[in-house]
Amino acid sequence: MLSRRNAMRAMAMSALAVPVLDARAVHAAPDPWARANHIVARVRGPRFPRRRFDIRGFGAVGDGVTDCTKAIRAAIRACHAAGGGHVDVPEGRFLTGAVHLLGNVDLHVAAGARLLFSTDPQAYLPLVLTRFEGVELYNYSPLIYAYGQRNVAVTGSGVLDGQADQDHWWPWKGSGDDGWEPGEPHQAEARAELFAQAERGVPVRRRRYGEGGYLRPSFVQPYRCDNVLIEGVAIVNSPMWEIHPTLSRNVLVQNVTVESHGPNNDGCNPESSRMVVIRDCTFDTGDDCIAIKSGRNADGRRVNVPSEHIVVQNCTFRDGHGGMTIGSEMSGGVREVFIRDCAMSSPNLDIALRFKTNSVRGGFIEGFHARDLEIGQVGGSVIDVNFHYEEGPGHGFNPDVGGIDVRDVTVRTANRPLNLRGYADAPIRGVTLTDVDFGATATPVVVEHVEDLVLKNVTANGEPLVVP
Repeated sequence: MLSRRNAMRAMAMSALAVPVLDARAVHAAPDPWARANHIVARVRGPRFPRRRFDIRGFGAVGDGVTDCTKAIRAAIRACHAAGGGHVDVPEGRFLTGAVHLLGNVDLHVAAGARLLFSTDPQAYLPLVLTRFEGVELYNYSPLIYAYGQRNVAVTGSGVLDGQADQDHWWPWKGSGDDGWEPGEPHQAEARAELFAQAERGVPVRRRRYGEGGYLRPSFVQPYRCDNVLIEGVAIVNSPMWEIHPTLSRNVLVQNVTVESHGPNNDGCNPESSRMVVIRDCTFDTGDDCIAIKSGRNADGRRVNVPSEHIVVQNCTFRDGHGGMTIGSEMSGGVREVFIRDCAMSSPNLDIALRFKTNSVRGGFIEGFHARDLEIGQVGGSVIDVNFHYEEGPGHGFNPDVGGIDVRDVTVRTANRPLNLRGYADAPIRGVTLTDVDFGATATPVVVEHVEDLVLKNVTANGEPLVVP
């Protein structure tokens, strides 16, 4: 009989049985960094015809007060019907509800433009198929959404402003730190019911939330899309996760600045997506800066699509729970993730390289490669692989994590160099550190249930790192 872990691995492999030329080409190169270069070369972003559709021509007024939702949607429809092009948001302050992109359309937010998203939840109805914390449901539309489209983009040097704050969206988390006060509505009941529905196998079409559920939408979500570009814009004041490509492929996120410090304000979360490049971006967030995900618990195992072939390069990480993170919603698995030539530093950056899971999430991590990282200040651990996140052990779906290779890293100061905590019956397998200087650290390493930990020229406090 197959163990649960092996059964999950077999399911994941079967999901990849359909030939995918990109994936074959990536796997063909024995050098992992050659594979990373191949991914970067293949993920180029879409090109668009030179047609331009100014939203003012469809009735939009940049006064920050006039509702421009209908005008923006009309411009998108006209652009799509003409065969594609650019929908221009010019200088000004344009108020809108949900923006739904169509194929071959680039939403171009020009310098001096600020797209203000309504704080009225009714502006994000009707419900759409989306994910909340890794679970599929019908909920409020993400602020910018595309479903099943090819060649879509959000570009420019303007600002996308979700207008979330301690009076709008954030209090739904139910935390006093985020503006919620006792007696006010919050997400807890609906969140628990959604997770219970997923465990019971309730069909997604019956998981309908929205009004009265208080489950916050993501900011930018291409869902089941191919050939996606997010470029140049600044994203601020998000209700929840900022950039959230889901079940999508060939996704390029570049030259984007994310500055949003609300609850669950992750910067960029590719989920169940493949062939993704994130480069030349800056993240200053209220949660993980980048978090690779693939669905949560039973729902992640049902959908069973990993995130894979992802490259992060030349990015800057400031505040965040984790800088480069995998999990915790990783039940569909994660493989072949690369990060290089990045800088991380903040007293409010808890962990630089973070891997979080447990025996409810399960899932696998196969092949994580990091090199040439400059890390200034980290409040917690530099590298943290933790199977005890939230529910911890004893729930039947042990994670399978291995193939972690980190090299050419310098750190100025951190609380702890390493926090590696596996399970006795599911150890972390294969962690190799080469030419890593952890700088000044205050707390000894924690290494529990790790097989094949290899240290090559690894120091902390000016001395060779000692692992008990």
